[in-house]
Amino acid sequence: MLQRIQSLYMLASAIVTGVLPFVFELWTEKSGKVVFFTDVQLAIILFISVSGLTFINIFNFKDRQRQFVLNRLNMIFNFILLGFFVYRSLNLSGGTFVSEKGIGMFLPAISIVLLVLANKAIKRDEDLVKSVDRLR
Repeated sequence: MLQRIQSLYMLASAIVTGVLPFVFELWTEKSGKVVFFTDVQLAIILFISVSGLTFINIFNFKDRQRQFVLNRLNMIFNFILLGFFVYRSLNLSGGTFVSEKGIGMFLPAISIVLLVLANKAIKRDEDLVKSVDRLR
């Protein structure tokens, strides 16, 4: 059901990780070259997997427990992506590789916040269903 608040949070997360990387750059190198997520192979794989898992998870509304677990898995993928960006921006080879960070590096953090909000709403729905079952 798309009218539930957790579905809206997950849809927003899918948009943040599926559409916005095409718009915002990840970083600018010292040479002045702007790097988008399509220039980095690992970023392509992780952004596609995160947005795909989120989009598929929207339609698991009948199984709230599975939805909760898949959101947790999606958060782990987002943390891996965020860790990759932090490692890439703090490259260990002498000088700085990344001279200017773009907004695209912070998209996984926004997605994590939206997925946490979706999990809170899923938990609230699950508690509501359990309380109604207890009254019968």
